[in-house]
Amino acid sequence: MAKIAKYWPKNWPRNWRKKLKVAAITLAATLGLSVPTFFALDATFPPKLERFHTVSHEVLAANGQVMRLFPVENGRLRRHVSLDQVDPLFINMLITYEDKRFYEHSGVDPLAVMRAAWQAASSGEIISGASTLTMQVARLLEPRPRTLSSKLVEMFRALQLEHRFSKRDILEMYLTLAPYGGNIEGIRAASLVYFGHEADHLTPDEAALLVVLPQSPTGLRPDRNPANAKQARNKVLARVAADVGLEAHLASLAAQAPVPYSKRPPRLTAPHLAARLKASAEGPVTHTYIDIALQSQLEALAKAGASRLHGGASVAMLVVENKSRKVIAYVGSADYTDTARDGFVDMVTATRSPGSTLKPFIYGMAFDRGIAHPSTRIMDEPRRFGSYAPSNFMDTFYGQVTVTEALRRSLNVPAVAVLDRLGPVQFTESLRHAGAALSLPGEEAPGLAVALGGVGMSLEDLVMLYAALADDGQARPLRHTDTLVATGEPLGEPLLGADTRDALRHILSGIGAPGDRLPRKYQMNPRHIAFKTGTSYGFRDAWAVGYDGGYTIGVWIGRPDGTPMPGHFGNNTAAPLLFDAFGHLPPAPAPAPGGNLLTAQALPPALEYFDRPQLSKVSGRRVAPLALAFPQADSVVGLMGPATPITLSAEGGEMPLQWFMDGKPIRSSRWSRDATFMIDGPGFYHVSVTDRNGIRVSASFSAEDLSR
Repeated sequence: MAKIAKYWPKNWPRNWRKKLKVAAITLAATLGLSVPTFFALDATFPPKLERFHTVSHEVLAANGQVMRLFPVENGRLRRHVSLDQVDPLFINMLITYEDKRFYEHSGVDPLAVMRAAWQAASSGEIISGASTLTMQVARLLEPRPRTLSSKLVEMFRALQLEHRFSKRDILEMYLTLAPYGGNIEGIRAASLVYFGHEADHLTPDEAALLVVLPQSPTGLRPDRNPANAKQARNKVLARVAADVGLEAHLASLAAQAPVPYSKRPPRLTAPHLAARLKASAEGPVTHTYIDIALQSQLEALAKAGASRLHGGASVAMLVVENKSRKVIAYVGSADYTDTARDGFVDMVTATRSPGSTLKPFIYGMAFDRGIAHPSTRIMDEPRRFGSYAPSNFMDTFYGQVTVTEALRRSLNVPAVAVLDRLGPVQFTESLRHAGAALSLPGEEAPGLAVALGGVGMSLEDLVMLYAALADDGQARPLRHTDTLVATGEPLGEPLLGADTRDALRHILSGIGAPGDRLPRKYQMNPRHIAFKTGTSYGFRDAWAVGYDGGYTIGVWIGRPDGTPMPGHFGNNTAAPLLFDAFGHLPPAPAPAPGGNLLTAQALPPALEYFDRPQLSKVSGRRVAPLALAFPQADSVVGLMGPATPITLSAEGGEMPLQWFMDGKPIRSSRWSRDATFMIDGPGFYHVSVTDRNGIRVSASFSAEDLSR
């Protein structure tokens, strides 16, 4: 209100009785109606305000920029306007050019009516109109053919509007409904489409064009008739410059400025989120926490990433602030408009198999319940759990490993073994209690396959769980707007304890060490990103979810229709996008490591081994599990010539032992834990050893010639 106070006449009658008297006198003089008749008609036929109240829903980014503008009837873009949202220069120009006595008349200007009638009678044609801004509002609220009877109705409606509303209200109606060409209505929509910015700051040339365009929205459209638009704009500048205090040199510069030669389509940013929020919105505007610069960068990243994948593949990404749980970027698909990739499908909320991404929570719950420890040794070997026999990626087994190694390598058998000890029902119910919506086929109870992705959940719920892991352990719904915080309180106790979260952070931030399958630029992991990848059965979904001290990011890659993408899995497809996304965020300080977990040396006997040492079938005594001491899985053995002997070594198990290289037996002393094998040259090899009880462990390694 303060912005336009200097344009408000001091002598405007503010007492409603005085204003009503002026209206009644004008009505009687213009339409020949008595004051009682006016009141009776006003009560019987109130103004129709549906068009004014029907405006486009706006979804705004954190900085107030429009992310998406939803059209109203017939595809029209019509934004609600408050005078505080409009440059005062425009208001001054509009009133000076269109309706100089706007603040003095009561909707109908008798002087203008008499002037127009005299000019028409003198010349035999209409020279000028007599419509006030209020009469134009009446016509915009109820469009009707341009006839004499329509004009009389508009006069009556104008008097009604003046009786019922303030001058400010009437101006806001005009600025909301005025036509600006095509499907554009109202000054805020016009300013956004023609100039690419809001109407609260307009240059003189922009203001003048927006004043005149509603007079002939088709003939003066600058994108179709730029010459006509410029001429009409300059006419406004010439007429109002002196009255609005526009200096001559500024008016001259404005007259030389070009008009916009094309429309700027409204921004379509985070379209899936915008549609989702509009469906539950109560008002015309929804404010989000989206960082529009980050959102644009990640949308471009997702689109570029999808272009390198199989046809029909899409990408979804979600970024959350750990402390606040605010969603600051939301990419529902690689390209919303790409029908070949089903871009309209929101893959942030779609239910998919999470692959191995739930393994950190399995081990975390085991840590909290004293079932296992990061240093606990566990067997990775072929094993059956009833009728269920899980296998590892590429069917490689590593023998005895620590839980830390099992999680970093994402080994399947150890994860299933730990879930078997926890109980799949207890595990899934803990996640559900935390707020994650889990989907199981039919009425089936959760089984051990949950450890490997045998359950459905969304990227949004997965990120919610990891954000709890990254922060205080409390699972809270992610926050899209301030109006959606009603359910944002934590549900009960933390999902995982502080010591467990510290341990998982240490384990997961070590995945990017050299030797893993990530591209080298990610291997050093300078931001200390703790992350986990996952791949669903049949290569249908590739996942990567990670967090640092400030943010949690989730990435999903796949086809919305669920068809496979052979060769694409979490490590080689989703993890690079995850690290690229973190590259667009400000670095966060690494959290201080916790030190309350027991060291490996201090473990009680019950936590040293997850699988108790095996029972000898011969002596009945317990022996340590069989494990390979050398070579380690994925290691590189150096050769000093065309043929080099190496010593194979085993630990645990019960002798005699039998060694195999690439499936063929090796000659060795079966009562020794060591065996010698001659490596013939560089290449890849697969070694295995079997003990007296039939337990077998194996590892793949490579040999390189160092003598060259």
